[in-house]
Amino acid sequence: MRDRPALRPHAAPAPPDVAARASLRYIRETMARTAAFTAVPGWGGVLMGTTALVAAALAAQQETALAWLRVWGTEALVGFALGLATTWRKAQAGGVPMLSGAGRKFLLGLFPALATGVVLTLAVYGFDAGAVQDAAVPRVPVEASATGQLLPGLWLLVYGAGVVAAGAFSVRPVPLMGAALMATGALALLAPAAWGDAFLAFGFGGLQMAFGVWIARSHGG
Repeated sequence: MRDRPALRPHAAPAPPDVAARASLRYIRETMARTAAFTAVPGWGGVLMGTTALVAAALAAQQETALAWLRVWGTEALVGFALGLATTWRKAQAGGVPMLSGAGRKFLLGLFPALATGVVLTLAVYGFDAGAVQDAAVPRVPVEASATGQLLPGLWLLVYGAGVVAAGAFSVRPVPLMGAALMATGALALLAPAAWGDAFLAFGFGGLQMAFGVWIARSHGG
């Protein structure tokens, strides 16, 4: 006859206050994971759009691909800094976690697209730089370069795709803005290279300002 298996000792039940705190913490963590990231900066988007319009005006005056790229490279750094600073400020003011839950997912959705944009920029401009060395010419006009022909559309497409991906964890205007940016980028790739700055002004400038106002009025700041 087999012996009965020993009964496993049960842990003492947690005090009611400890159990309540654990349940509350679990609920908060679950809500943070599933909630939409609302700290997307509306007025910050307006500021980013304004600087993009200035950059488009300056870039249109440049004659070489390198000078043109310097203008837009500077604008990318300025826009990134503005976006990060205003997002952080809005998150702090609203008590929204930026590096956990929906905020973390938002940033992770956006970052791969930004990194892809940097790699594509280096690759496309590297092609132009190689062409200059092979042809022994002092400079490449913007409109005749791969930089001027391809990068406006690629930038808009890649940034738009990142905004769509990040917008899956945010409020409704964000993925809509991303889709509009992608459509603008597709048109820019099909249009003459001379229209590149106009498309960039419309996408990074006009669209960001319009959606920024929408976000600010509907979701605060």
